[in-house]
Amino acid sequence: MSPGRLSDQWWNTDSLSVPTFSELSLEILIKVADVLGVCHYNPGDYVIREGARGDTFFIVSDGKVKVTKNRGEGEEQFIRYMQRGDWFGEKALSDEDVRTANIIAMPPSGVDCLMLDRDSYNLLIKDLVSFKRSYPDEKTTESRERISHFENTQITDFELIATIGIGGFGRVQLVKLKRDSRKSFALKKLRKKCVVETRQQEHVLNEKNILLESENDFIVKLYRTFKDRACLYFLLEACLGGELWTILRNRSAFDDGTTRFYTACVVEAIAYLHWKGIVYRDLKPENLLLDNIDELPSAFSFHILPAYSDGIQYTKTDFGFAKKIGFGSKTWTFCGTPEYVAPEIILNKGHDFAVDLWSMGILMFELLTGTPPFTSSDPMRTYSIILKGINAIEFPKCITRNAQCLIKRLCRECPTERLGMRKGGISDLRKHVWYEGFNWSGLLARTLTAPIQPKVSSPTDISNFDRYNDDDEPVQEEENDWDPDF
Repeated sequence: MSPGRLSDQWWNTDSLSVPTFSELSLEILIKVADVLGVCHYNPGDYVIREGARGDTFFIVSDGKVKVTKNRGEGEEQFIRYMQRGDWFGEKALSDEDVRTANIIAMPPSGVDCLMLDRDSYNLLIKDLVSFKRSYPDEKTTESRERISHFENTQITDFELIATIGIGGFGRVQLVKLKRDSRKSFALKKLRKKCVVETRQQEHVLNEKNILLESENDFIVKLYRTFKDRACLYFLLEACLGGELWTILRNRSAFDDGTTRFYTACVVEAIAYLHWKGIVYRDLKPENLLLDNIDELPSAFSFHILPAYSDGIQYTKTDFGFAKKIGFGSKTWTFCGTPEYVAPEIILNKGHDFAVDLWSMGILMFELLTGTPPFTSSDPMRTYSIILKGINAIEFPKCITRNAQCLIKRLCRECPTERLGMRKGGISDLRKHVWYEGFNWSGLLARTLTAPIQPKVSSPTDISNFDRYNDDDEPVQEEENDWDPDF
């Protein structure tokens, strides 16, 4: 039976009235539905036997069962019938359950049961509890306080230090408050006319909304937005360590240890976004920035201007293509960088969180070798190479066997088979042998020493960025009022 039909059976029964599930969020319930199994029992079959130990919870989805208790000498006492929507074995989800009754499938057609085992359930709940512990309600409060701190600030209150990035829609400038030079900010400036001409209004609004609700150490912080008749502005955390891509370009390739550290930062950022129901869709070295807080990298910040130039110390990333799709849903927008686009996007099959895991494999390959596995001067040719699959790629000797194994598992053609998309979720990725020995707790606590430590002498130090002309071109005002809530 397909996962879609299993999920339908879950929602069409009275599953939500099960006490164990009653306090779970809709997002977690959808994840639970995705890991359900199903089994048919013929009339007279024992679904469970009294006295047996079990680790599986059952919901009757079709048919009927009989509940009996053993009376000795082979006799059983009838207790009651159970039918569609009824459940049994709930205790098995919390600890080892000794079955206290017999459950027997009844004529004429037996019974179909939805099943959830304890390991699958605990993985889902463990991730939920872990995220709530790492990002409690106080984080949301911090975000609101950070935004309210700049509530009365105007764009004219800032002084330009330098341009640190230029892209198709505008530029990113390092700025500071005229009244306080102790802290600098990245001010991303988008020309409204360019946004409208390329039909990117929805992406820009998505970027703002997603950044506002994201409070994660691996995601660039948004302080507030501004607008005038010609431009939109994002006031962002400044990551003065520069782009990971620039460092990769200068070094040609990274070793296993360096790649392991920065991809682990990406794993934590992606895990957080997926937990929030957000698909990223633009993972690449250009969109990863190094911060210099306590000599540790930070974040993942999503910008339509790639990072600070086109478009981690601890990394942060850019959100222009990010979209909140929720759980169990797909989206069909064709977007992303050609070398990183997953097959299902190319084939317009609809895509979900699995595209970020595909891109994770591509990123890992590029960091280890200096180039992505699927490349061509022509994007259409690149797409054709991608559709041939990762197994058609000859891996260079610099990629170890374990690294190659992880890349291939992330780049499976079937989205649901990618590591991180199975019932173990992102935890499966963290447990892969290539990450063996990596201190994930230290990463989250920011106690690890980053393999790359850019030198930053002051809040106005731009030495880790390319040089750009600070003169803005004249910009045309946009009459179309599509951004009233920006």
